[in-house]
Amino acid sequence: MQTGPRSGLAAVSTALLAMSRRLEVRDVLRTIVVSARELLDAEYAALGVPDDHGGFAQFVVDGISAEQWREIGPLPRQHGILAAMLHQDGPERLADVREDPRFEGWPAAHPDMSDFLGLPVRDGEETLGCLFLANKRRAPGTGHGFTDEDEELLSLLAQHAAIALTNARLYERSRELTIVEERSRLAHELHDAVSQKLFSLRLTAQAAATLVDRDPARAKDELHQVAALAAEAADELRAAVTELRPAALDEDGLIATLRTQVQVLDRAHTARVTFTCDGVRALPATQEEALLRVAQEALHNALRHSGADRVDVTLARNPAGGAVLRVADSGKGFDPRTVRRAGRHLGLVSMRDRASGVGGRLAVHSEPGTGTTIEMEVPGG
Repeated sequence: MQTGPRSGLAAVSTALLAMSRRLEVRDVLRTIVVSARELLDAEYAALGVPDDHGGFAQFVVDGISAEQWREIGPLPRQHGILAAMLHQDGPERLADVREDPRFEGWPAAHPDMSDFLGLPVRDGEETLGCLFLANKRRAPGTGHGFTDEDEELLSLLAQHAAIALTNARLYERSRELTIVEERSRLAHELHDAVSQKLFSLRLTAQAAATLVDRDPARAKDELHQVAALAAEAADELRAAVTELRPAALDEDGLIATLRTQVQVLDRAHTARVTFTCDGVRALPATQEEALLRVAQEALHNALRHSGADRVDVTLARNPAGGAVLRVADSGKGFDPRTVRRAGRHLGLVSMRDRASGVGGRLAVHSEPGTGTTIEMEVPGG
């Protein structure tokens, strides 16, 4: 019958495979932290990513709730034992971190920690991050704190973490280059397509100007053609610009991207713009992009055309599965009977197309003087 070492090897293998399968930097960071805490049986784990000023740009934690983390406050900067780890090559193992001369106390909401094991994650001379563990769980009679074996295991994990992080960074840089190249291609296509339309517009407008006095009927026809060409140019521009999946959506996901965009709009406009999310899980990429595009269009309408002093964006999980997006404004609203006439102006046609394109539906609720609510529902998720 096989004993402990084989089960320990299996745990190490599982952790290393989990790290190597991730391509996004944020996923790799999270996997490293969770794997380290589980593998070394610690109560708390964290991975700090350095900035360019001797402190931390990002901290990923495991064992601490999101609410606790918010209450703890700002990240450690250029002081304390955590920041000191950024400037050393080897591991740091302490029986009680509170007795170390570099220890400067915890914020009020910080959990109490004693035994400590920290190790920089390095790629050559570059420190990619610092991995920290605290409060080793131990069975009665097994001694105190982290052991030599724990230190060796963490060193092995850190080596593979460096490889996984480097690969994830290379992947993201490659993707960024692809996006830049695609945007450059798109810019050329836009230039050609829109330039042709504008040239036609100019010629048609000139023809209309020469006909105004001697042939008003033909001049009117030419002006109708100008309007049609302008609409086509606007449609081509909109379709090309919205063709690419937003980089922020790929990197941060729908919830974080929506929250950030709402915060920016709230600062940029006099209207109060809010975002609320309730229980929504990750959705297929096509659905997330469709939801984001509809939210952007609806927000644009509310902030530019409705005269609203408040716009509320809500993303909620549908009890039947999937998600529901609502963008509700307190603006002037409109008569739904005129929706066909207003549909093109407000982008309702494109919003409906986006919803149906991912198997969802779009509903518009509005009355004059009572505001407008755009609701999009997608299945699954």
